[in-house]
Amino acid sequence: MKPHNPNRVPTDVYLSFVSSLSGNRMTLLAGVIVHVATFLAVAAKTQSLVYVLLSAAALLVFCIRMVIFRRFDRVDKVKLSRAGIERWERILVAAAACTTAILGIGSGYAIFVVRDSFAELACISVTMATMVSVVGRNYGSRLAVDLQTFSCCLPMIVCSLMALDFYRGILSIFLIPFWLTTRAMANGVREFLYENVIAHRQISLIADRFDTALNNMPHGLVMVDPSNRIQVINRKACELLKIGDPDRLKDRDLGAVLRYGARYSFMDASQPELILRQLTQVAEEGLSRTLIHFPESLSLEFSAKRRADGGAVLIFEDVSSRVKAEQKILHMVRFDALTGLPNREYFGHLVQEYLDRHPKRRGPLGFMVLDIDEFKHVNDMRGHITGDHLLCAIAARVKVEAGNAIVGRLMGDQFVIFFPHTKSSEALDAEIRRVHTAIQGNYDVDEVTFLVSLSAGYAVLESNAFAMEEWSIKADLALFESKSRLRGGITGFEHEMDGRYIEQQKLKADLREAVAADALSVAFQPMFKADGTRIECAEALARWVHPEKGAIPPDVFIGLAEEMGIISDITRFILFKACIECVTWPDHIAISVNLSARDLRDNDILAVVSEALSTSGLKASRLHLEITESCLIDEPAAVRAILAELRSHGITIAIDDFGTGFSSLSYLDTLPLDIVKIDRSFVRNIAEDTRRLKLLRGTVNLARELGLKIVIEGVETLEQLALLNKHRSADLVQGYVFSAPVPSKEIGILSQALSRRAAQRRRSKVA
Repeated sequence: MKPHNPNRVPTDVYLSFVSSLSGNRMTLLAGVIVHVATFLAVAAKTQSLVYVLLSAAALLVFCIRMVIFRRFDRVDKVKLSRAGIERWERILVAAAACTTAILGIGSGYAIFVVRDSFAELACISVTMATMVSVVGRNYGSRLAVDLQTFSCCLPMIVCSLMALDFYRGILSIFLIPFWLTTRAMANGVREFLYENVIAHRQISLIADRFDTALNNMPHGLVMVDPSNRIQVINRKACELLKIGDPDRLKDRDLGAVLRYGARYSFMDASQPELILRQLTQVAEEGLSRTLIHFPESLSLEFSAKRRADGGAVLIFEDVSSRVKAEQKILHMVRFDALTGLPNREYFGHLVQEYLDRHPKRRGPLGFMVLDIDEFKHVNDMRGHITGDHLLCAIAARVKVEAGNAIVGRLMGDQFVIFFPHTKSSEALDAEIRRVHTAIQGNYDVDEVTFLVSLSAGYAVLESNAFAMEEWSIKADLALFESKSRLRGGITGFEHEMDGRYIEQQKLKADLREAVAADALSVAFQPMFKADGTRIECAEALARWVHPEKGAIPPDVFIGLAEEMGIISDITRFILFKACIECVTWPDHIAISVNLSARDLRDNDILAVVSEALSTSGLKASRLHLEITESCLIDEPAAVRAILAELRSHGITIAIDDFGTGFSSLSYLDTLPLDIVKIDRSFVRNIAEDTRRLKLLRGTVNLARELGLKIVIEGVETLEQLALLNKHRSADLVQGYVFSAPVPSKEIGILSQALSRRAAQRRRSKVA
């Protein structure tokens, strides 16, 4: 830095140096008294009037300088520009130079004119002393130093040379290095002070920035010395720990401060030790991060780092929001979002945790699985929101009635309960049945009362035999037994069920092999005109003859295939086989094939049907595809689109088992249908039950109003057939009254026989 150029320093620093020229006014007063007294003494000694005039001049300059100082004091320094500061510098320097010029003139006059030793000594001594004071008083301005030293020394040098005295001349020459030395000293002081002022300003600025950053950072920070005394602590640390003002904590022992916080704030007595242990772990190169939970739902995460001098820096932040989010995520992972019960995985964890806590406890344990009967009908009739509310109500009652048992939700409408140790199997069995009975009954949800029954299966075993998957299978087997017997029943696991389960698993494996090997066969049940004179269509029915067990009922192996996810493979086999066989029949006979819900879950069925038609050469108009209401439950819009696409190619669409569901009537209007196949349950006992006959006729009339063709299934007696014909309730009839399912070749034979019989009747009428 070059202090002689004021433009190189900030304006406010330059102003402070210029302001120093008007400071220390008492020294000016002392100086003028000395100057006046010296001049008066010299005047008295030499009887020279000049020194009296110089005394008066010194007083006058002093007064003028005081006036200038007062005016400078009244100036608004904040509004001063750099040019204004320079102007005031020149005024102040000029006034000061007048004083030194008077001293220089007095000294020169003593040397050249008076030539009195006292006068010379007195004047030169006061002048030299004043020059020395220039360094301490006027260092703030290079111009002041230059002018004052010049105005002091020049008159003495000139007068010494004019006196034509050799020794005085040499002495006057020595004033030049004194002048330059004084000037250099003043400049050095000024430069040193400039540099220190600028450095101080920079340090202060850095300190302010550090303080701002320190006290506005989101983390709490505590810096301690090797003795754990606080050197630095920010405002955030005090706010988080609630330990007072940071200014009062410097040099305090951190442990004492934390214990004070534990005594008078929200911390408990153990938490200060946890925080101090964090610092100790750093010293021992242990873990450097820990999470401490405080009251009022506050969680702070601490980390520390050891410094080179043995001290440490402790940094911590409020992670309450993160902890709450993690807890929420953990809760979402562990608990069912709808009912709030533990999910399957966490339920297993809770059970295992219980067993780990009681490793030596003996006694029977219970495991029960509950399934809400026909819950899907609630969603169908009242909507999923009401269904969810009902699930929550059932879950709440299960939790209350289960008491200290562990309750979880498996999936959908299934719950699971783990019963802890009891004294005897009989007592546990009674408790399980009590809970099952208590949770059944009426539930008031959304201003509707639902009568809810739950089928249950349970297993009671000793704790040393517990294995989650094994118990789950046993309870599921018992549940399956309950559902097959009576809705709302409860069944305990019996060892015979294991055998049946193993047998069922073997049957599944055999079915998979049979489907893969195309070992199934197809039977065809014809659909006759209502008067029995002609076969219009035949339904393709899957058949499976097990090599060891013989014929397996279709409702058994079809259910297994749907459970195993291979029903689409069976559909493909039946579809190709049926189309190929239908080509061999008379042209007026169509073939009908059933589609499952899985077949209609994606667009693959479109390609399968197209391939079956092209491979067999069958016309699309001779293919009927049957669907049931269950196909429409999951994605009705997607199913509707697929059916519309099939129908657009000339394929006939029929709804099978009509009337067995809860919302079948709505499907008649919304689905692209051609045929309604009325379920056999409508036909049963129509001869004895007139109400059933009226229901059948009403359904038939409704379908015909919509332009749909009627097929009635399950017609078994001539009496039923006569009633149907009497009321013209059927376009086609399917049932044992005409024919049981037969092989493909029998369809042609039956058709030919009917044709011959019809021809004979025509000839008889002609004769």
